[in-house]
Amino acid sequence: MVKQKEFTVADAIVKELVKAGVDTIFGIVSIHNMPIYEAMLEEGSIRMATARGESGAVNMADAYSRTTGKLGVVLTSTGAGAGNGAGSLTETWNSGTPLLHITGEANYSYIGKDLRYIHECKDQQKMMEGVNKTSYLLRLPRQIIPFMRTAINEALEVPKGPVTVSIPTNFQAQIIPQNQIIETEIQPKKTEITVPEEIIEAIISAKRPIVWTGDGIIHSGASEELLTLVEKLHPAVVTSESGKGGIPENHPLCIGNFAATPQFTELLKKSDLLISIGVRFRETETAEGTLPLPENHINIDLNPHAFNRNYATKYGLIGDAKAVLQTINKTLAEKHVQSDNSYVEEIKACRQAVRNDLNETIQPYGDFARIMNKQLPENTILVTDVTMHGYIWGNKLVNIHEPGNYLHMTGGGIGQGLPMAVGAKIAQPEKPVVLIAGDGGFMVNAGEMISAIQEDAPIIVLLFDDGGYGILQYYQEAAYGRQTAVHLKNPDFAMMAKSMGFEAEKVTSASEFDSVLEKALTSNQSYMIVVDANKIGDLKYEDSPEYIQSFRPHQ
Repeated sequence: MVKQKEFTVADAIVKELVKAGVDTIFGIVSIHNMPIYEAMLEEGSIRMATARGESGAVNMADAYSRTTGKLGVVLTSTGAGAGNGAGSLTETWNSGTPLLHITGEANYSYIGKDLRYIHECKDQQKMMEGVNKTSYLLRLPRQIIPFMRTAINEALEVPKGPVTVSIPTNFQAQIIPQNQIIETEIQPKKTEITVPEEIIEAIISAKRPIVWTGDGIIHSGASEELLTLVEKLHPAVVTSESGKGGIPENHPLCIGNFAATPQFTELLKKSDLLISIGVRFRETETAEGTLPLPENHINIDLNPHAFNRNYATKYGLIGDAKAVLQTINKTLAEKHVQSDNSYVEEIKACRQAVRNDLNETIQPYGDFARIMNKQLPENTILVTDVTMHGYIWGNKLVNIHEPGNYLHMTGGGIGQGLPMAVGAKIAQPEKPVVLIAGDGGFMVNAGEMISAIQEDAPIIVLLFDDGGYGILQYYQEAAYGRQTAVHLKNPDFAMMAKSMGFEAEKVTSASEFDSVLEKALTSNQSYMIVVDANKIGDLKYEDSPEYIQSFRPHQ
């Protein structure tokens, strides 16, 4: 008789991950997580994607979750390893991504005793608590199954976010009973969603409606329902940056990610109804909370804490956007809604005007956006790192056609775009993945280029090289009249890329970019296009005087 393999804490961890539908884990192997890696190898169904740093591993898992809607999972080491991932966990928390961070911890008997056990951290729990939705430490090995289920459920429950589980090293290989813990709770009966007649009447009677969409549309898979509503009401549609792709951005009524513009502000002032769906109303998208939202405001959100957070709500509907919109659409289908052709034309004019203004301001880089819209397939995933080219025109002028196909750094941390692009390609191998990055931020995680090659995840990097931190150069000059610590010595990026297995070319004009992008898209290889921003010209940028004033000494 063949002796049955002994069942360990690590085996239980992997078993619960498989039960939760996890098929890919990102991470770095360590002496403090080796038993978990061995258990994954033994189980055999989970892909183990290797990053070159814990920060990058978290970003990859984050992007994997955002582009698939699944739970992202990352596995790191203890102490410094867990700490290396903290910055990227902050990004995940900001974006509300459901992510499980599994990390080792010192031998349980050593925790908190300052014995300087290898990889020990003064207080790993407190460190992880500060960058996560919550953090858990396993204290009894035999409780690993309910422990894991609790953590997974916590990551997936609204408001979604990252959860860290710390597993002491000496617990991971400990043998435990292979028992079953079966959930027998009675599932609540599905009830019909009710939208009060007062709200329906407010929608029908509106003459100048506006729909503002955020990532709630994307998380709930409600793009089809959104389009049905738009075709019925003919409203102006504006998106938050996180909501790009919730509606195809070539739709004639989609103004896009242009909320804080003079033209859209005028529409808001005249609007008699705003329907916001899964929107946070961040300060960068509302002119620091000064946009004049209509008093007649219907807010739809699954998170009860979202209401009256940044803006007042007249009607708050707590619920999944897909289900709520289905109910509204079903009710509206039986009613006559009179659209105003002059208002529709006004929306189209606003859509064109905001694009024309931005194109004119940033030329010749408007030509880069035009070329990208011409060449990129409609299923392309676009990732914008924290760089002027990403958040001045990349996030506005490059059209996104499908939900989940736009990723940006919600929390504002530089350098996370490259590993996010790798994670997105692993998640969606059939889609082209294009990254817009700047030279300063790119070097933060440049080592993850080799991860793209090793994991057979070909991506296209558009690297805008201006020899420094461009946005900070602007802010310092505007605030103080001089610059410091913002000019960078860079490697030969094309040579560096080639040494890591990328194809690479440098371009000095939009026409060169046109031909090289076409070559990159047809190559099916990882490709870096280095855009010499100094030769092409500075990107023109202006911020509000009030924002610049905040950098100067004040009381």
